[in-house]
Amino acid sequence: MSGQKPANPAKPAPPSDGTTELLRSGTLIMLMGAVAMGLLMTVFGGVNVEGAHSNSGWLALIVGMMCLPFGGMLLLLGIAKWLRNRSLRSR
Repeated sequence: MSGQKPANPAKPAPPSDGTTELLRSGTLIMLMGAVAMGLLMTVFGGVNVEGAHSNSGWLALIVGMMCLPFGGMLLLLGIAKWLRNRSLRSR
């Protein structure tokens, strides 16, 4: 066994830096926020100057207002890390 060479000695696999996890979670959270806002506007009666029309509408509004900014920040961070990793690999 000691006489065998590794399959690819030139390039070892890079360790995971969390880029795919950031992209995946950011996308899923953004989708949950978009679904909540879509349900608010269609199924739960919409929103006017005073707020949502029903209790479930208020919950959908809260979920959407939390998920959209947070998911957007995660997605932007994941995209920035992906672009940085891509530029480092091309050097």
